[in-house]
Amino acid sequence: MSPIFVRSLPFGLYIALLALEGLLPDWVLGFDVRWLYPVKAGLVALALAVLWRHYTELKSRLPLKHVLLSLAVGIVVLVLWVNLDAGWMLMGEMGKGYNPTDADGQIDWLLVAFRIAGAALVVPLMEELFWRSFLQRWVQQPDFMTLNPAQIGLKALFIASALFAVEHLQWLAGLIAGLAYGWLYIRTRNLWAPIIAHAVTNGMLGAYVVATGHWRFW
Repeated sequence: MSPIFVRSLPFGLYIALLALEGLLPDWVLGFDVRWLYPVKAGLVALALAVLWRHYTELKSRLPLKHVLLSLAVGIVVLVLWVNLDAGWMLMGEMGKGYNPTDADGQIDWLLVAFRIAGAALVVPLMEELFWRSFLQRWVQQPDFMTLNPAQIGLKALFIASALFAVEHLQWLAGLIAGLAYGWLYIRTRNLWAPIIAHAVTNGMLGAYVVATGHWRFW
């Protein structure tokens, strides 16, 4: 299979399902559309599993020092993310977000578990394969599979990060996150580094959102 196809399919599937989810009202024929998130994450996880053998860059191990660096970057991005929400830092208005509470304000912990699992385990794999492994290298060199990540230049880093930012309502936070994850990929030459950092950011963001009730960040 084409290296571009196998790195783009899970991401494209996720975006298509996200668009479909956005077109549906809060309730459709009595179905709580919040349960579309685990369906969406599950389908993307299935696509990743089917295509896993093609992701050769995920067969390498990450040294402990790079694991620690990735953890630190993930935490820094999280701190910035929850503070970069001023009006000019957004593309539109922050809505109510993904709110897992019922009419009485009680949290549905199964919804929370699916949300955090999808955001911390599925999304980082899907997005880093697309944005860093494919796009960031492809901008630098169309024959991207032969490119050592250390050879990625500033132009490719900024272009991929800017496009990554457009994907997010919080464009400034998204830009900084894209630059941080992209830099990690270049610095470590290992895709697991940005995946781990991304997973830490998303996982801890989920914990923060649940603890504070700031559902808008979801």
